[in-house]
Amino acid sequence: MTQALTVLTTTDSAAKAQDLARGAVEARLAACAQISAPVTSVYRWKDAIETAAEWQVLFKTTQACYPALEAHLAAAHDYETPEIIATPVVGGSAAYLAWIDAETMAP
Repeated sequence: MTQALTVLTTTDSAAKAQDLARGAVEARLAACAQISAPVTSVYRWKDAIETAAEWQVLFKTTQACYPALEAHLAAAHDYETPEIIATPVVGGSAAYLAWIDAETMAP
C-alpha cells in the first residue's frame, strides 16, 4: 500500500469547489473530495488584511498521485496563488487506505 495524503485547497464559490472536486476524482487523481462550506478566511494579500468566505475542498489521494493532482489544481484554479497543502496520513483503516489506492492511478 502506498502513502496516503490529504490535500487541501480553497475557492470562492460552491460551484468552483464542485468543479475542482469532480475534476480530480474523474481524473483519478483523488479517490474522494469533500467540500466544506463556507469557511471564513482571514489572510494577508498584497499588503492588506483580507476577509473572505471560501469553500474548502479536502482530497484523499496518494503520494504517487500528488504531483499530478497539484498540477491539475494549479491549472484549474482561478486564484493567483491557490492554497494547495498536502498532509501525510499517518494512520487509518486498512480497508479505507486500500480503497484510496484502488481508486487513484499514478500518472
